[in-house]
Amino acid sequence: MKFKINQDHFSNGLQQVLNVVATRSTMPILSNVLIEAADGHISLTTTNLDLGIRCRIKADIETPGGITLPVRKLATIVRELPQSEVFVETGDNNQAKITSGGSLFKIMGISTEEFPPLPTFENRHVFELEQAEIVNMLKSVSYGQSTDENRYILNGVYFNFADEKLTLVATDGRRLALTALETDITEDNEGSLILPAKTVAELERLLGKGEKVKVAFSDRQVAFEVAIGEDGDTGLVDQLYLVSKIVEGNYPNYRQVIPKETEHRVKIERELMLECVHRAALVTSDK
Repeated sequence: MKFKINQDHFSNGLQQVLNVVATRSTMPILSNVLIEAADGHISLTTTNLDLGIRCRIKADIETPGGITLPVRKLATIVRELPQSEVFVETGDNNQAKITSGGSLFKIMGISTEEFPPLPTFENRHVFELEQAEIVNMLKSVSYGQSTDENRYILNGVYFNFADEKLTLVATDGRRLALTALETDITEDNEGSLILPAKTVAELERLLGKGEKVKVAFSDRQVAFEVAIGEDGDTGLVDQLYLVSKIVEGNYPNYRQVIPKETEHRVKIERELMLECVHRAALVTSDK
């Protein structure tokens, strides 16, 4: 494999896939990024077996091929290289040679054959939504997720596609956050899932780079195809692909804890409310 790529584009692509990799892993291959070069771009893929991500970066490909390299070490090296062209070349011994300007690095990798492929599954439910709307919905409820691992069913955000709307819910048993968005959902395409907290955080980070996001899920997995906007020179091509396991189990009936009628309702300016809460919080205790 041999290719030439813009340093800033390469660094940006590695940052997109870096968060998925666990700090410590019993399987060395899971600390690596799969690099595949072909058809005018390189593909970068990482996974921790529960969550996987792939992006594509434009590059000049001289010789197609692939290798897996330690992603954190590679990201650090590429980030510190001069802002010019980066040349990457691999041999038969799974060693990568990275050159840029007067800098030369050699990194040992692992064969692509050992890298676990991202899962494929039959999409039982498929929806296309606006990125801006989904990221705003996630941010408005994700704080309500539980961090108690003993209550794993609450360790995520509940997505419910039904009644011609998408409803997002998060609760830790003491507080509950809910938001809904009207959208086109046919009766035969209705469904629900619990998105793990780690995936929620990644999705919040990735969304906002373009206009649309496609959501496809089955009983055990969900995939997001995040479209890339044309604004800015990021080097990203087409879309980001995020695939995740879902939390197995039935989400609690949150509707029964929401009062059907309320005697009092108060409307107040948002910024004024925040200012008052911040002042009052100055004298509160963490205990």
